[in-house]
Amino acid sequence: MQAIILAGGKGTRLKPYTTVLPKPLMPIGDCPILEVVVRQLKKSGFKKITMAIGHQHDLFMAFFGSGEKWGIKIDYYIEKEPLGTAAPICFIENLEDTFLMMNGDILTDIDYKKLFFLHKKKKAGLTIATHKRTQNINYGTLEYNNDLLLTNFAEKPSYDFNVSMGIYILSRSVVSYIPKHGRFDFPDLVQKLLLEKKKIYCHPYEGYWMDIGRPDDYEQAIEDYDKIKDSL
Repeated sequence: MQAIILAGGKGTRLKPYTTVLPKPLMPIGDCPILEVVVRQLKKSGFKKITMAIGHQHDLFMAFFGSGEKWGIKIDYYIEKEPLGTAAPICFIENLEDTFLMMNGDILTDIDYKKLFFLHKKKKAGLTIATHKRTQNINYGTLEYNNDLLLTNFAEKPSYDFNVSMGIYILSRSVVSYIPKHGRFDFPDLVQKLLLEKKKIYCHPYEGYWMDIGRPDDYEQAIEDYDKIKDSL
């Protein structure tokens, strides 16, 4: 099994933490978050990881090398300029018929192997791991009609959303929908596949998941890590 890890961003939302280190190399517990991911993928039976990197790429290569320390083959695709979150895929050689793609700053106890084979069972072009998040609104919300007459009022409501976990399984056939020139993000690929009526399967996951995008997320992940590390 093959995995593509996207780790080319500058982590601007996580400043000032990322002033020195790129976000996936930020420590969580006794190692970088990306090392946790690498260990999980190895444990799940993945044989090869390609890291799509750009910003401070030399730090990733110096830390992970060929992957020998973790017993898994690691190679790299280095972006010369930011291409977006989907464009690098079409430049990675020797893609397998089915592969995992994920962001490099995710802490979760999801079973990657189970997700991989679920995708194959569903015969989908793309599988998206999803998680339910609640968004609290700190204002009173108003609804009114065309005559500006109030129809509903809610004081500080909460809304549930199904969000992408940043973990995907792709069939190689969908790579043909990615242009080889210009910026192309993963949402662009999803929209294109929807227009082409390709099968996209969503896998709801109720276990632990944290996208380490903001300082408060990072601090929460550090606090959570000691509680869940034995399950990773």
